Amino acid sequence: MSPLKPRISVEYVENATIVTFTDEKILEDNDIAALQESVMSIIEPAQHLNLIFDFGNVQFLSSAVLGLLIRISKKVYENDSNLMLCNINPKIYEIFKITRLTKVFDIYKDVNAAIASLNPAE
Repeated sequence: MSPLKPRISVEYVENATIVTFTDEKILEDNDIAALQESVMSIIEPAQHLNLIFDFGNVQFLSSAVLGLLIRISKKVYENDSNLMLCNINPKIYEIFKITRLTKVFDIYKDVNAAIASLNPAE
């Protein structure tokens, strides 16, 4: 069995917390559980968080991940925080469109676009 590697990397930039998913495939239940634990440990204690999920490395994900994202988004909004997604693979984006999750999530081309949305020009 391989040692557990971190599922996410976290970076704090300006007024945003960027969570980058490190796995190319997020398919297995134990991967999703580990992901949930990692992400919840960031959002549960925080209020007024600007959270950016960077999917740049992710090529495949299961429908269970979509469920996880919805649970995370509910928690984020309960904490009066914001959640943005970016760098979503075009094939995965199609799934977001089909499931109408593009209406649920704020989706940006990349991290810079997501950060720019937090700092609208005066």
